[in-house]
Amino acid sequence: MTNEKMEQRLAAALEKTAPDDVNGVLSRCEERKGTVIPMTTKKTANRKWTSLIAACLAVMLLGGGGVFYQRANAVASVVSLDVNPSIELKVNRSEKVLVCTPLNEDAKAILADMSNGADLKGAKLDVAVNAIVGSLVRNGYLDSISSAIMISVEDKDTARAEKLQRELTSTVDGVLQTSEAKAAVLTQTLTQDAGREQQARENNISTGKAALVNHVLALNSALKFDALAKLSVEELKDLAEAGAPAMPIGMDAARTAAEEYAGTTAVDSVTAEVDSELDEFPAHYEVELHTAWGEFEYLVDAYTGKVISGQKDLLTTASTPSTPNVTTKPSDQKPDPSGTAQDIGYAKAKSIALNHAGVSENEAYDMDIELDDEDGILVYEVEFKSGNMKYDYEINAATGAILKHESELDD
Repeated sequence: MTNEKMEQRLAAALEKTAPDDVNGVLSRCEERKGTVIPMTTKKTANRKWTSLIAACLAVMLLGGGGVFYQRANAVASVVSLDVNPSIELKVNRSEKVLVCTPLNEDAKAILADMSNGADLKGAKLDVAVNAIVGSLVRNGYLDSISSAIMISVEDKDTARAEKLQRELTSTVDGVLQTSEAKAAVLTQTLTQDAGREQQARENNISTGKAALVNHVLALNSALKFDALAKLSVEELKDLAEAGAPAMPIGMDAARTAAEEYAGTTAVDSVTAEVDSELDEFPAHYEVELHTAWGEFEYLVDAYTGKVISGQKDLLTTASTPSTPNVTTKPSDQKPDPSGTAQDIGYAKAKSIALNHAGVSENEAYDMDIELDDEDGILVYEVEFKSGNMKYDYEINAATGAILKHESELDD
């Protein structure tokens, strides 16, 4: 109820309980014998003014409570946290959360154990942000060194926005350090913009992420807002740093390309982790497939979807699950480059590494193979290059099991 309506109702109530009708009251009084007590309108008027003063005081008290209520529930700042999940927090001047809203399906999963954000209502902003970032870490969104979280603060008061930005950056940094997460923290302050708010609503993202998308669009106007809005903050950040030359295929498409190349699309037990490296040359996605035979890494071109490196057709070429990953070398085992029962030999180690990398022998160069002792286990260290990639392998000399493997762009 507004203050104006409250005053009108109080005035109406006063008129009904204390009408200004002295003459009417006197005319209804019968003549009485004895002492006559004269009645004047003066005292009645005083009574009327006393009632009005009381009413005014009541209105002032009620109005003051209304103002306090309005201030406590008025949105002063809008804070958004974006990774791929987008979460929006509206807070009052006292930095208490009025409402927490998940803006996409990934965000709902993050807030699932917080009643979809309802449990954060009334909490201090830093406490709410701490809880959200903790959930992001537990769900694996911030465990990669290339991952990123963006904090956006929208407020009419620039000084207050900058203050909140500093405080929240410190809060998020503290959570990441405690959990040993490696994500980068991006921050920005925004002023209110009706057009940007409409873009955010139409694409189910925060106004902070909408601002980042618009930054990328400013670098390449041929790109589409709705397509960019589906990318993660990590991808948008890398794309902006690279100058936004084209529209990347996205993490989901990169994962699909890797699994199709590996031949594991029909295997439900295979899981994948995807990191974007759009600011490197060539721009690519790193896809790590976790299978029953071990972990396999694939590099997928970010714009064409072509698999740059990785082992093809895992179901037919990978080691079976029963193959031991590590075998302790007997104390009397000696290196045997010829490849006896105790040693697979240089040629076999080379073949295993090339097969795993999906590289043919005529495509490999700068090949280097050495037999070494690693903590009592004889291993073949195999290094080679192919195209613009460099590969490193450690292979158990007795069993042929791959103990370690790395691939990276050869700068």
